[in-house]
Amino acid sequence: MKFIAVSKVFCFIRLASILGFPPVCVGSVEVVGDKTSKNIDILMPGVQPEVSDTYLCSATKVDTPFYIIGFQPKAKVGIVHHILLYGCAVSGSAEKVWDCGTMYGGQQLEQAPVCQSGQSIIYAWALGAPEFHLPDGVGLRVGGDSSINWIVLEVHYDNIDSFLPPVNDRDYSGIILMTTETRQPKSAGIYLLGTSGEIAPHSTTYMETACSFDEPIELHPFAFRTHTHDHGKVVSGYRVRNGEWAEIGRKSPQLPQMFYDVTQPGVTVKAGDFLAARCTFVNDDNVTVRIGTTTKDEMCNFYLMYYVVGERLPEGNGCFSAGPPTWNWSLLRDIRSENAPLNASIVPGTTELLKSTQEFTKDAKEGDELRASGHGI
Repeated sequence: MKFIAVSKVFCFIRLASILGFPPVCVGSVEVVGDKTSKNIDILMPGVQPEVSDTYLCSATKVDTPFYIIGFQPKAKVGIVHHILLYGCAVSGSAEKVWDCGTMYGGQQLEQAPVCQSGQSIIYAWALGAPEFHLPDGVGLRVGGDSSINWIVLEVHYDNIDSFLPPVNDRDYSGIILMTTETRQPKSAGIYLLGTSGEIAPHSTTYMETACSFDEPIELHPFAFRTHTHDHGKVVSGYRVRNGEWAEIGRKSPQLPQMFYDVTQPGVTVKAGDFLAARCTFVNDDNVTVRIGTTTKDEMCNFYLMYYVVGERLPEGNGCFSAGPPTWNWSLLRDIRSENAPLNASIVPGTTELLKSTQEFTKDAKEGDELRASGHGI
């Protein structure tokens, strides 16, 4: 048995006496009884972003294999919009820091992708989400014979005033990994569902995506995370089996964008199932809002965190659609969208159904349908 404490030191005296072993004390994020456990800092090396909506990346080579069992974010809300941790077969750049997505320039840095090859998401943070621990016996394997040789930290900066003269602060945001070298019987992974598309002025819009899951592996979802910008009201995700919809998670993206426990523990994903997600947006502005990378744009993301028994993870790790006005669930007949739960667009804790008012373009291109009905990225 292992115990993890967040900060202060605790002693399990009564439980220890019942189980017949000496009192156990834990402190900080140390895992007691595992001599191979340690924290690994994945942090920005004192950067000074020069423009808002800057995306900076920094890579860490994985020299020895280990298992990630927890994540401790280190970032300031308001300065950092979000953080993503990626696993890469090959890092996007050999530079210490590079520009990995800034739209409008301003950084005198090499521009390069997050990964040159083998890209997968390890973790995501936004809106003050607290630290996160994987379930007992579950680890995210990196290094060795896994597909992850590099861990790349991506930080999206929002307010950069403190990095400019006369303050000239430097940023060390990132994620502290809680790790162990002890082999874990279950392997964790993330499956990302998202859309492209646009939100018409003065509309309530559904952005929807769905993909078939055809790999001979059983996924056990245990956590989910939602992400939009200011117009997002609720994001919901589902497993669809034989036309029957089971909710994986549903949450307002205006709450801390942490990983939450799934709605229905025990729901699994098998070959032949579909994964589906919807983001509900309300746009009261006079302009069309499109999916994009800046804080003035929008995003529609549903992150599904799962485990598999053993070490083999699925090859596909995402599902994206063209979104509105050219794609919605009705284009994928196998999921029987008429069976979708009505509360998919009800914010948890409320009773108001946010009904879509944006018109759907009937002459969607065949490529849009195929893109959403395939295996994803």
